[in-house]
Amino acid sequence: MTRLPRGAGAALAAAVLLIAGCSGGTDGGAGDGKASASSLASQKLDWARCKATAEGPEPGGDWQCATLTVPLDYTNPGSETIGLAVIRSKATGDDGERLGSLLFNFGGPGGSGVSMLPSYAGLTGELHERYDLVSFDPRGVAASEGVRCRSDKEIQARESVDATPDDPSEETAFFEDAADFGAGCEKAAGKLLSHVSTAETARDMDLMRQVLGDKKLHYFGISYGTELGGVYAHLFPKNVGRMVLDAVVDPTADTTGHARNQALGFQRALDNYLRSTGQDPEEGTRKIVDLLDRIDTEPLATTSGRELTQTLAITGIVLPLYSEQSWPTLTSALDAAEDGDGTELLALADGYNERDPSGRYGTTTHSQRAISCLDQKQRPTPQETKKLLPEFRRISPVFGEFLGWDTAGWCHDWPVPGLTDSPEVSAPGAAPVLVVGNTGDPATPYEGAQKMAEELGEGVGVVLTWKGEGHGAYGSGSRCVDSTVNAYLMAGAVPKDGKVCT
Repeated sequence: MTRLPRGAGAALAAAVLLIAGCSGGTDGGAGDGKASASSLASQKLDWARCKATAEGPEPGGDWQCATLTVPLDYTNPGSETIGLAVIRSKATGDDGERLGSLLFNFGGPGGSGVSMLPSYAGLTGELHERYDLVSFDPRGVAASEGVRCRSDKEIQARESVDATPDDPSEETAFFEDAADFGAGCEKAAGKLLSHVSTAETARDMDLMRQVLGDKKLHYFGISYGTELGGVYAHLFPKNVGRMVLDAVVDPTADTTGHARNQALGFQRALDNYLRSTGQDPEEGTRKIVDLLDRIDTEPLATTSGRELTQTLAITGIVLPLYSEQSWPTLTSALDAAEDGDGTELLALADGYNERDPSGRYGTTTHSQRAISCLDQKQRPTPQETKKLLPEFRRISPVFGEFLGWDTAGWCHDWPVPGLTDSPEVSAPGAAPVLVVGNTGDPATPYEGAQKMAEELGEGVGVVLTWKGEGHGAYGSGSRCVDSTVNAYLMAGAVPKDGKVCT
């Protein structure tokens, strides 16, 4: 079972198959020491050149890594601590022109900022002159106490579980698989599973701001990173510096609402893709649905010997919709599948699932589930979900049923209770926050940018619209977007609310 990603922004489709990794200069393992809140705020980071990891080679450039010590539980900050992996590259310009740190979160939840920042930094040349580029693995992610709920063999063994069950036996297998996944997370993570919320990560960011020596938090959040930024602004409005939220999550949506939004967004992107190939969207959608129905009955063979199931095929269709540059890849994969070869769609699904050729899987989806299930209180029952399925199918004949079932399966029988129906992001008194929406965004539809700006409050949320395609706007080919964002971050030039880039 795989939730459609609120992934790593504009760079995801290009970077997901090969992500450079590095580890901290000190041990990022669980800390069992105790420290007072004041001592944590005054800690000195032991920066060292990033080391190579199993996830990839040492990143090029002047990258340094360290470990930030934070409380496991902010209600008891003097008790147990954990370590967060942090990465930075110092500003390249003159010291007198330096503006401070610019902290990035690339989404997920569950995405590794330590792995992603070196591959994303090429888009930020002008910003890098005056900012130290900084990112981190949030609590429960990758090198920061990363949650791993299953072994590679267990993950592959469950590829046959149908995420759109068609009969009682498939339903039973679907929900047993979901419960088993949660039990694996509880066994692996222990008490950490109750302390990976977005609110706690926002508090980690404010502690990081203090340790980095910044009076204000300058922040660039992408996809889920926009939700994290909004929660930070709510908790610490007076500490908000220059904040950009790109590919914006709708903060008013609950579990079902997010699924509806994604069904709308991915179908909209698929329609735009089909138009670009000269197809009628309705006819092209029907053709893809027919293909998926055939695969559901008889999975396709691949050159690897593994089978392409319907669930893997849907996942494979999703990934290239994140970037318009990847649309030709989708065409090739669909054509091959029509001819009975599932190899290309399986490769795309493996890219999203972070599976390498040797059969090793990444842990992003494990962390994503742990974080989102702690954040989200609403957990639809199987019966409630079945009533929603006709609506989801109407919204998206391709993705609707997948996302509809996901509302019940994602956090089914989860071992810890959810915290809220939706995040609180109102931030009265905060500095203006630049909210960037892309009208063709598949994973975080454009409407989310408007909702975020409204929830941040009058005079805080400032909307910048790009009429484009793909997940995210900055660095996606619009000079208008890039120059507007850079002017805001570099000079504090707040654009007129409602500015449109075409």
